[in-house]
Amino acid sequence: MESCKEKAFTLLIRLSGTNHILGHKLRVQNFPKPTKEITIPYLIVGGGITGLSAARQLTKKGITDFLVVELEDHLGGNSSNGENKYSKYPLGAHYLPLPNVEDTQLMQFLEEEKIILGYDLNGLPEFDETQLTFAPQERLFYKNNWQEGVVPKQGNSDQEERELSRFFKLMDTFRSKKDSNGKFWFMIPQSQSATNHDVKALDSITMMQWLEQNNFSSKPLLKYLDYCCKDDFGLGIAYVSAYAGIHYFAARKLNASQNKADTVLTWPEGNARLAQHLQKYVTDKCLKNHLVYNIKIHDNKAVATVFDNISKTSTTIIANKILLATPQFVNQYLLENRKKLATEFHYTPWLLATLVVSGLSDNNRFPLCWDNIIYGSKGLGYVYDQHQSLQQVHDKKVITYYYSFSAADLKSSRRELYKKTQEHWIKMVFEDLKIAHPTIEEDTQSIEIHLLGHGMISPVPGFIYGQAKKEAAQSIKNKIYFAHTDLAGISIFEEAFHQGINVINNMMDDTTMDS
Repeated sequence: MESCKEKAFTLLIRLSGTNHILGHKLRVQNFPKPTKEITIPYLIVGGGITGLSAARQLTKKGITDFLVVELEDHLGGNSSNGENKYSKYPLGAHYLPLPNVEDTQLMQFLEEEKIILGYDLNGLPEFDETQLTFAPQERLFYKNNWQEGVVPKQGNSDQEERELSRFFKLMDTFRSKKDSNGKFWFMIPQSQSATNHDVKALDSITMMQWLEQNNFSSKPLLKYLDYCCKDDFGLGIAYVSAYAGIHYFAARKLNASQNKADTVLTWPEGNARLAQHLQKYVTDKCLKNHLVYNIKIHDNKAVATVFDNISKTSTTIIANKILLATPQFVNQYLLENRKKLATEFHYTPWLLATLVVSGLSDNNRFPLCWDNIIYGSKGLGYVYDQHQSLQQVHDKKVITYYYSFSAADLKSSRRELYKKTQEHWIKMVFEDLKIAHPTIEEDTQSIEIHLLGHGMISPVPGFIYGQAKKEAAQSIKNKIYFAHTDLAGISIFEEAFHQGINVINNMMDDTTMDS
């Protein structure tokens, strides 16, 4: 710890995160009385991907008289980014896998934004190559060497290789599995998946229990799957449901390219690029640094009371309909009788660290990739943020390290996140990276620690097909609506995107019925 403190004098250190201080103010409800009033037909609370997607869908339906209210000083939610003089870098979600060809709405959006440039003779999308991950895409530090890909390969026993092969064959089976109505067992968005008894049974046990039932026990496989589950759900195989663990592999059909490649779209700033594409729909329609702290129905209107964190004043916003594109841990403070429901939703905290380094000394049998995983480390490795840059030589390299607080008690993890000093987290990051890069501490010029107290919804057993998710999604008197990835149970871009579209479609259907 002393060496870490000494290094702090020469390191440029920055601590950032979501505005949990203002979030705490929401819990104590200590706000000034409103001094002005706004009337608007539609109000969207939350400027993450779901809220932005809803704004896009309203616009496509010819409705432009709406307002978005956002707590932070920027839009994008978990799809946000930072920037230094060397590169942009993600502060959350950092890639979008190639979509399933069945997802025509997402494909249309990618066409609009020139990410898909056209279609080939077989009807497959042609992606802008500069937005696909450049080769080499990913590597794994395993048994003291870097190897291509993230599945442990070199140095495995015959038994370990057999288990890996058997597992991936099973996932191929699940990928194509359909129910009697022709619905895939696993699909994106999740709402289009089958709901038969066998599917729901997978939601009732952990991924670890499913692996044990199917006689999977090899360490390389279990470590790999633990990484995968943490990557998409925050929680490892001991805590996440088997449904979610299999979904990671089976919901993506790998049918958007000729070679069925498991390729991703990515940018230096991560999914903030996608958020920026959506932000044009809220130009001059957004109040940032504004916290909604109460919502009710009054005189057949939906009424929100909002605190402006800059002027320190409150405003009443009266709307025909309000969309809460906010998670349930927020909604419980905005509406009456939501606290018990919110306890059924589990959110894993995350820590990100962006480092500017003079070099990355390692056993370089396989070169630096976009995604770099260290077998046996505490975290999920790091992405090389300049990987997509067309500039071949960089004075400094910028990398972003990811760590999820996978645990049985996520509340305790959240308290730990904010209680420990930034020196503690810096020491943890360095120690983890030293496994593959022994001189990382000496080579680091600056480090930014970014904390996410409620990083993502984590689907524990019984949640995906449980009652709480259904109940929380129910609109109130055709006035107050809900949409968020926590209502899908899976925190990926596609789910947020579809949540925004679907809630507006439902809202418009209800409007037609009302009239």
